[in-house]
Amino acid sequence: MSGHWIIVPVLLPALTGALCLLALRERLAAARVVSTAATLLLLLTGLGLLRETGAEAYFLGDWPAPFGIVLVRDRLAALMVTLAALLALIAQAHAIASGEDGRGKHFHALWQFQLMGLGGAFLTGDAFNLFVFFEVLLIASYGLMIHGGGAARLKAGVQYVVVNLVGSTLFLLALATVYSVTGTLNMADLAVKLPLLPEGDFALIRLAGTMLLAVFALKAALVPLHVWLPATYAEAPAPVAALFAVMTKVGVYAALRCLTLIFPETLPATGGFFTAVLGGAAALTLLAGGFGGLGARGLPRLAGFATIVSTGTIFAALSQATPEATGAALYYLVHSTLAGGLLFLTADLARQGARGPAAALVMAAAVAAVGLPPLSGFPAKLMVLQALRGEAMALLWPALLIASFLLLLAFARTGSDLCWKAAPQGPAPAPRRLVPAFVLLALLALLTLAAGPATLWLDATAQSLHDPSAYIAANRLGEE
Repeated sequence: MSGHWIIVPVLLPALTGALCLLALRERLAAARVVSTAATLLLLLTGLGLLRETGAEAYFLGDWPAPFGIVLVRDRLAALMVTLAALLALIAQAHAIASGEDGRGKHFHALWQFQLMGLGGAFLTGDAFNLFVFFEVLLIASYGLMIHGGGAARLKAGVQYVVVNLVGSTLFLLALATVYSVTGTLNMADLAVKLPLLPEGDFALIRLAGTMLLAVFALKAALVPLHVWLPATYAEAPAPVAALFAVMTKVGVYAALRCLTLIFPETLPATGGFFTAVLGGAAALTLLAGGFGGLGARGLPRLAGFATIVSTGTIFAALSQATPEATGAALYYLVHSTLAGGLLFLTADLARQGARGPAAALVMAAAVAAVGLPPLSGFPAKLMVLQALRGEAMALLWPALLIASFLLLLAFARTGSDLCWKAAPQGPAPAPRRLVPAFVLLALLALLTLAAGPATLWLDATAQSLHDPSAYIAANRLGEE
């Protein structure tokens, strides 16, 4: 599976979103069928791309790199497309089962445009088009964020947009600086040209790289750029918040792509500056998420702080800049995306008090988020801890363990309130509403059982990231 299939994760949701917007906005049942079928096809496409090895580029209009728009499929891009489609399909099923998608006319159109932005961000081989797809994400996510209305939701949505517009401005400044120095924004071309820069350009490139990573840290909610996330995710509709579990991973993905392709440790202009900064920021993020979770009231807000802790854990591993640590980060990324989605769906199910299956889901979601056995969070955190070496152990081990302990206390208190102290205020959730959350729980269990082959595949993915020669070769730079 190759060739034109690479553009499907962008083109399919774009066309489906337009169809839902123009023809199906007054026909909810038809919109549900079309949108769900498109998301399922997107997942199948991602699985097909996931089977391929190496890297392959798709040149829109047959314009060669670095002059034209290029999409590049490698192991990491295919993984992220598949993960986003999988979570989107499950969250969409929850939205339909709960009736959340019926609270506005444009839910399914916005949902598909969100998937378009995600697919484009993961597949683009050009830094400027990464900015474009970030903006698609911002517009669609804002519409989804305020879906259903309400003053609190609108306030959180405005805060979300303002913060991200600041990030967008910084992103443009960074891209302009990079282009002024190198004359290109194709990421593979940058990987070739940046090591050859004269020493006089080092300061500008270091500045541009710092701005880029600040933007990605904002998207991923890394301290001190994390304050927007808890309120935004807590106020968003539950299926939207579940999909947002992969939104922070867009920032992680972009940072990982830059750190391994454009600004590796071996680059003379930057050296290990970025990874050293990320290590300190990761430690602060872990502590901020842990203490914030301890002070949070309500499962949705606690789930937001758990998302911040997951970001800190991933960047703690990435700060090591080794294939082993990157492999551990990727395993934890998959786990935390599924666990985050489970947390937000469970919070919706337990909104009026948790009894029976809902109580079991609250406990399972807490186990997954904290990283306790028998779910995949336990081996994921062990892999991250094992990957930390040297001075990083003294800083990041305590931060990670303290954050995990604080989250454990926070979930114990919140779970007790939901399952024992809160009197049910309405009927128990219908069985069909429980299915999406139980599917996510089953996937977490499967990720635990398949930890061996999964880590082998992810370690090979990490190796390909730290040796980007195949990615660069796929762009066919310099060829006619």
